[in-house]
Amino acid sequence: MKSKFNIIFLTFLFQLLAVSCNDFLERVPQGELTQSVFPATANDALLATNAVYNTLRISSYHQGLFPLLDIMSDDAYKGSNPDDQAATILPYDKFQHISTEGSLAAWWNTLYLGVKRANIVTEKVADIQMDETLKQRYLAEAKFLRALFYFDLVRAWGDVPLFTNTEPDLKMGRTKAADVYLQIEKDLLDAVQFLPARNELTGDNLGRASKGAAHALLARVYLFQKKYDKVAEYTEYLITSGLYGLQPDFADANSVAGEHGTESVFEIGAYGDEGLENGGNQYANVQGVRGTPNRGWGFNRPSMELMASFEAGDPRLEATVLYLGETIDGVMILGDGKTPDQVLDGAGKVIEIECYNQKLWTPGQTVPPSFGHNRRIIRYADVLLMAAEAQNEIGNSAKALQYLELVRARARAGNNAILPEITTADQSVLRDKILDERRHELALEGYRYWDLLRTGRAPQVLGPLGFQSNKHELFAIPQVELDLTGNLWSQNPGWE
Repeated sequence: MKSKFNIIFLTFLFQLLAVSCNDFLERVPQGELTQSVFPATANDALLATNAVYNTLRISSYHQGLFPLLDIMSDDAYKGSNPDDQAATILPYDKFQHISTEGSLAAWWNTLYLGVKRANIVTEKVADIQMDETLKQRYLAEAKFLRALFYFDLVRAWGDVPLFTNTEPDLKMGRTKAADVYLQIEKDLLDAVQFLPARNELTGDNLGRASKGAAHALLARVYLFQKKYDKVAEYTEYLITSGLYGLQPDFADANSVAGEHGTESVFEIGAYGDEGLENGGNQYANVQGVRGTPNRGWGFNRPSMELMASFEAGDPRLEATVLYLGETIDGVMILGDGKTPDQVLDGAGKVIEIECYNQKLWTPGQTVPPSFGHNRRIIRYADVLLMAAEAQNEIGNSAKALQYLELVRARARAGNNAILPEITTADQSVLRDKILDERRHELALEGYRYWDLLRTGRAPQVLGPLGFQSNKHELFAIPQVELDLTGNLWSQNPGWE
């Protein structure tokens, strides 16, 4: 199910890029379309708001194109063939990446591009004479997306420049992370008041931010700050709303069949055509099957550690990992001739096999359909697991177990011989169980690295892979950004 809302992204993409690009003041695009006169009408307000959404489909929005967070976790390896991006992406696998690597700069720049586009809406659309209800919705959508962009920025880099207008102080320093979090919370609390409920978004509006999406993102923001009472409050909104649920089949939580479905709280719509200008999203293509069938580049390969960590019989393993020789949608996966089927260590033990992220599979045997995967940014299973974690931390183990069981029951798919119900009321044990459940439910969706960091487990789990305490909790500020400021900013600890 592809919303017509995505067509709006395409029709006006290039004229709106001019409103947002760094050099637009030096070029006057589309005749009279300049920031001094745009946006000025109700239709302009729509186009400017859609431009903010369009940032989500820029390939570098996704951690600079490559799924770096999964690759840096214990759930995945670089993938592709051994030589492909060996000098640039392989170092992330070993925590040997450096501040001048281009992916980080691309991610940083794209997030700030999104911030700039959102600021155009919040600053300019507020003064347009138009339907007040629609205006407030556009402003709320821009604030939701600005919060989403800043949440990635503050998690990845800590103190970052915070600006909420179209003409920031070019000499501004890095804003304290605590203040960035306050702005994120303010934006989301403002957005909650004016965003529509999920069931009010139909037709061309499918894919826009909803009240539920803002509640869920607030819960995620509070989870990272260990404000568990707030996490419980905002997840409870979605749980009791009656507007969300779990897909009966776990595989559909991320598949084409589940697009804009009951489990999707917020997702990025896309069409199965190559190129941003054609509505495509390269996120899945970067990770798609390499070789035969030719579906992509093959990065982000599921690790042996991830596969071994699943409980016996857990159906989510098969729905997460796409193996060589497997047939899916009538297509046999043969893989890449330049990629070893197996990699052995010095003792002859298999430490890696050629396999792929099945959650990103779209039916087809060629490249273009892989651009049509709708990446789920927030899904209801994550909401339930955030709720379970929060309830356990505030001492309500009964509710925590209830929400945890909903996730496991769906995974169980009626087979009571697997995934037994968890009944422990011990807070420490249950904490571990919930984290394990997150690993298996949300595998290869970009959660694991963040989860290990925010729970303080990264040194223990990722230390053997090269993680260094007091360094890798944050990324290096891209060196190009430091150079542009004349080294006005300090570098993050451990990266000096």
